[in-house]
Amino acid sequence: MATDQLSKVFSALADPTRRDILTRLGQGDATVTELADPFPISLPAISRHLKVLETAGLISRDKRAQWRTNSLEAAPLKEATTWMEHLSHLWDDRFDRLDAHLAAMKALQDTTDTDKEEETNDD
Repeated sequence: MATDQLSKVFSALADPTRRDILTRLGQGDATVTELADPFPISLPAISRHLKVLETAGLISRDKRAQWRTNSLEAAPLKEATTWMEHLSHLWDDRFDRLDAHLAAMKALQDTTDTDKEEETNDD
C-alpha cells in the first residue's frame, strides 16, 4: 500500500463515526439510510463520511436497483494492521535493547555498591 493510501486509511479511521460505520458494515452490506439510522446526523453528513471511507478504499459502493449498497473492504485494514505490526516489532526490539542496557547498568551499579561496602568494612 502506498504511504499516501495508508495516510488516507488512518485519516478515515480517526473519526469515531466512520469507525462505527465500518463496524456496522462488518455485519453485512447496508444502504446509506440503514447506516445513518443510529446516528444523530443528517443523511448528507453520513454520505460525506462514506465518501471519505470510499476514497480510503475501506468501503465499496454498489448501485443495486434504486439503492446504493455499501460494503466493507477489508484489504486496506489488513495492510494498515501489517504496517502497525511492523512498527510494533521495531519498538519491541528497541525496548528489548533498552531493558538489556538498563539491566547491565544495574548490574554494574550493584557491583560498584558491593565494592564500596567491602572497602568500608575493611576500614
